[in-house]
Amino acid sequence: MAFTLDGDDVCQPISPTPIPDPYWVGFSSSAAQLIGIELSDDGYPRDPQWLEVLAGNSLEVSNHQFTNPIATVYSGHQFGVWAGQLGDGRAILLGEIAGQELQLKGAGMTRYSRMGDGRAVLRSSIREFLCSEAMHALGIPSTRALSIVGSPLPVRRETMETAAVCSRLAPSFIRIGHFEHFASSQQYVRLKELADLLIRNHYPECLNAEQPYLDLYSKICERNAILVAQWQSVGFCHGVLNSDNISALGLTMAYGPFGFLDHFQIDHVCNHSDQAGRYAYHRQPQIMHSNMACLASAFLPLIESSCDEAKAQTILRDALEHFPRVYAKTWQTLFRSKLGFEVSHENDIGLIERLIQAMHDSRVDFTSFFRQLGSVRQEQKPAELLLRDQFIDRPLIDCWFGDYLERLKLESSDDIKRKSKMNAINPKYILRNHLAQTAIENAQNGDYAEVSRLLRILSKPYDEQAEYEDYSIAPPDSLQKIAVSCSS
Repeated sequence: MAFTLDGDDVCQPISPTPIPDPYWVGFSSSAAQLIGIELSDDGYPRDPQWLEVLAGNSLEVSNHQFTNPIATVYSGHQFGVWAGQLGDGRAILLGEIAGQELQLKGAGMTRYSRMGDGRAVLRSSIREFLCSEAMHALGIPSTRALSIVGSPLPVRRETMETAAVCSRLAPSFIRIGHFEHFASSQQYVRLKELADLLIRNHYPECLNAEQPYLDLYSKICERNAILVAQWQSVGFCHGVLNSDNISALGLTMAYGPFGFLDHFQIDHVCNHSDQAGRYAYHRQPQIMHSNMACLASAFLPLIESSCDEAKAQTILRDALEHFPRVYAKTWQTLFRSKLGFEVSHENDIGLIERLIQAMHDSRVDFTSFFRQLGSVRQEQKPAELLLRDQFIDRPLIDCWFGDYLERLKLESSDDIKRKSKMNAINPKYILRNHLAQTAIENAQNGDYAEVSRLLRILSKPYDEQAEYEDYSIAPPDSLQKIAVSCSS
């Protein structure tokens, strides 16, 4: 359901700023199905007016008119520091269609643009488009990306680039920052309206709870604890886990500087602007927990409506501490499955942690290793495994494989069934930075075929796709450190 709060203190009614000479760069037929867009044989909308709408040049298409486009205000903590009022500085919510909110990123300036120009560039739009759809295909909750529309309109970043508009879909784009904004500005009526909106449209089970707002808070925490465990399980680094970039629905959102791990480094930082490593891979659970603490502070006025301040703080503190328990349980379950374990054993966590440390020490490719692990047979000996060649310390990894092979004997599945189950959780294809960079460079030269090809490959990340084997291989050392910044 669309964001239905209105008023000058909540949002700015604003139409997108048109771009000249729009053209298709990428389109997701999968996302299009969510809102019932009819497609031509080429995979693009049958109605050409969709190009104008998704470029921000029109508000009407196929008997549907977006009558109230808005940009919303929110606040938040950025890199651990209170940043005050923020808001949709270049994202405009067109409205609701078929139960999804449709938002254009890069659609022009709003009153929340601050010093920005309200535009997005082709480079960052391609990355967001591909990663949004890749995450969905991996089974990880995410906002969806419907399209990229390009334009020759020049946009200055570090260098002169061209503009693009990325259209996004989600049941709601409500962020933790929306709650923080109304709580920090003591707009408690608005805060309650926002919570009620979220319960009514997205968490209806909370209506019957003894304390609906506490139940809502707990469920938001739970969804985001599960989400960050899923990120860890596929080696995904968000890059800018500010509180204003966290979804109240537990969706991956705000794809800026992000990256999937290639050669595993537990303290990998994907955003070169994050010089302190605040959002490094191994710190993501801690940072998400911190963001849930920010949300707890914002929820305090809601809980205080039914009890005194001291009790409200205690209740929220207890609810917050459920986060690490949910995260740990989910993480353990996911990594057990990645190793092919269907039942739990007391030594499993130690076995997982030993492997992760060994992978870090040897910079083993995260995705390829877990995918290949499914081919290990119980009757093999450690010295016979080609996987051991990826590790520097052979005696250490031989010891680990010995323990792993013994552990597999406790499983009921045979090697064939186990491999099938492991391949269903260990992807073969992820959006590696060097692959995205190739698609970007081709697109900047007017060739958009690689964007479509990558989208097709990433839509089936667990399939073998023999014709695209090269896309599953780790990049050479020369392409390992492609830098990604907040500039987009």
